[in-house]
Amino acid sequence: MELFPAESGRPRGKDASLAHRMRPRTLSEMVGQEELLGPGKLLRQLIEEDRLRSAIIFGPPGTGKTSLVRIIGENTAAFFATLSAVDSNVARVKEVIGGARHRRANTGRGTLLFVDEFHRFNRAQQEVLLPHIEDGTVSFLGLTTLNPFHALAPALLSRSHLFRFRPLAPEEIIRLLEAALADRERGLGGRKITVKAEAMDYLARFCEGDGRRALNTLELAAGLALPDASGRRLITRETAAEAGQRKLIASDRAGDEHYDTISAFIKSVRGSDPDAALYWLARMLKGGQDPRFLARRLVILAAEDIGNADPHALTLALSAARGLEYVGLPEGELILAQAATYLASAPKSNAAYRGLQLARRDVEKEPLQPVPGHLKNRPAPGEEGGGYLYPHDYPAGWVAQEYLAVKKRYYSPTAHGYEAVIGKRLRALRSRREEDGETGEEK
Repeated sequence: MELFPAESGRPRGKDASLAHRMRPRTLSEMVGQEELLGPGKLLRQLIEEDRLRSAIIFGPPGTGKTSLVRIIGENTAAFFATLSAVDSNVARVKEVIGGARHRRANTGRGTLLFVDEFHRFNRAQQEVLLPHIEDGTVSFLGLTTLNPFHALAPALLSRSHLFRFRPLAPEEIIRLLEAALADRERGLGGRKITVKAEAMDYLARFCEGDGRRALNTLELAAGLALPDASGRRLITRETAAEAGQRKLIASDRAGDEHYDTISAFIKSVRGSDPDAALYWLARMLKGGQDPRFLARRLVILAAEDIGNADPHALTLALSAARGLEYVGLPEGELILAQAATYLASAPKSNAAYRGLQLARRDVEKEPLQPVPGHLKNRPAPGEEGGGYLYPHDYPAGWVAQEYLAVKKRYYSPTAHGYEAVIGKRLRALRSRREEDGETGEEK
């Protein structure tokens, strides 16, 4: 059985991409991830001793995950079964499990089940595996680019070793490129290619930790470089930049990049840094993020983090969301930029948010307060009611009156922006209430 049958139609040998040809064949050829695969490290020991039982390998593309799986599959004594979560259903999973059970009963040979893009399995598919991993029918190896804590069932996470692959460092990328330039069998070693130091540094940083992207860009740059009279090709920084063309921005809407970047954007606006907010906004727009999602986040932020310190902020954020729908892209990006910079520059208060959290805590944990009789719409027959004082019948539209059976203070305005005016007014009203003998407030 071929290790990755889905790739059986792909080109082999010199027709395959440089990154495909240069895949490591042994653990010693792996570049990067020394904290997992270095001598004496847990993952390396499990692989070398063929004791991998249940593991999830996750991390960004081009960091060696698939290459490592190939090495595992070629060196395990177990039958190596593969599934792609993209085109497998529960019936297919049960079929593989049935084969593993039959194999163990008749030959005593175990099964190591590899599931690519495991995050695409829904919870029902994931849970089909659980009892069979638990009883040893299969050993499990899952591969995903997503954070498993966002994508996988907790029961499966608790039964698995998690191994996170990090982006390759620039010096590790350079090692990959140098190996490809020197390899005459699989790489570019026979093509008389010289890469200038600044071009090598550019490639190492341009690919942002993605070894596959670095190797394929190097191969394209080698094709762009014109040979001199001796047939030697010189790759300059300009050649490398031309090969790189337009920079690719991660845009996986369910992965770590999505959560991390939107988090940086929101925290920059909350932290009153419009320059950082514009950078993260531009990065997400360039990566294909849904602009309506960004507009919704700004509306939420206006209420949560600015609130009454600038009551106009929520109106502006809502107008931006409507304006984006009205004009679309690309002009709608200007609307988002205006909203983001305004909100970042506005005074901040989360007093309304904190007040709601305090009130919700009391609703959930304290005995529910009855509605005072004078506030009810229609008191029941025989129930004390009436006595409601209509504030507009009194000077300044206010009269001392209780609106909670047990007074609590949830909203404490800050001294920021317009909320300072609100705070001054509320303090004055509270003072008048105390003068009128309406005390008993719990602070």
